[in-house]
Amino acid sequence: MPNDRTSLTTVARAFEIVDLLWELDGAGPSEVAARLDLPDSTVYDYLRSLSETRYVTRDNGEYRLSSYFLTIGGKMKYRNRLYQVAKPEMKRVVAETDELVGLTIENDGRAVVYHQEEGRQALSLGTYSGAATPLHTVATGKAILAYLPDDRVEEILDEHSLEQRTDQTITDLDVLARELEEIRETGYAVDWDEQVVGMGMAAVPILIDEQVLGSFGIVVPTGRIRDPTYQEEILQKLQEMTNKVTINYQYGN
Repeated sequence: MPNDRTSLTTVARAFEIVDLLWELDGAGPSEVAARLDLPDSTVYDYLRSLSETRYVTRDNGEYRLSSYFLTIGGKMKYRNRLYQVAKPEMKRVVAETDELVGLTIENDGRAVVYHQEEGRQALSLGTYSGAATPLHTVATGKAILAYLPDDRVEEILDEHSLEQRTDQTITDLDVLARELEEIRETGYAVDWDEQVVGMGMAAVPILIDEQVLGSFGIVVPTGRIRDPTYQEEILQKLQEMTNKVTINYQYGN
């Protein structure tokens, strides 16, 4: 029977190779071996084994991730109850605002775009389902951070620190703590230029039985989010959406 530690190391190495194939958008055994400082023969064995699954394909001597990852991701998304009840409400808000409306969750200490709907005047940011960013750099992430348990927040900040994305990104723990407290008091988060210069966002948490499942955000140009009248308008849309989604999540069929 194989040693447990050896088995776990083998699994970890396989996923390391999968991550590298994603980063390189396909590669041959020699390139993977050089990047991981492993013998070509070892990497070839891994790649051959991975290509025997549905997750990696081989074409002209190069290995790359297959579309089966998209299949798995799609299944995960459509099985998620929050997504199912959120999507129609997000579409409604997009029809009313013409902006970019997003559903964000926390995964592995980062803000992950779970779903988004785009209006005609939506900012073109190149974001997609699965795109991840530090929680503290964007309103949707801060709306989640504000309602996570203190020990989880501390764990996330210890692991990821306060990475700086722009000159406006919060990089001071005391400043972040004060902002999270303000979010809990007001029930919403707002930012501009903190993750992308020129981008602003308003966001509200999605709370079910006092647990934060994610957040909704509306992305707009910085100029519009800094307009108090427009900011109030989209915050009202967000709160209405969240109220309906929360009710449907808890009591809908």
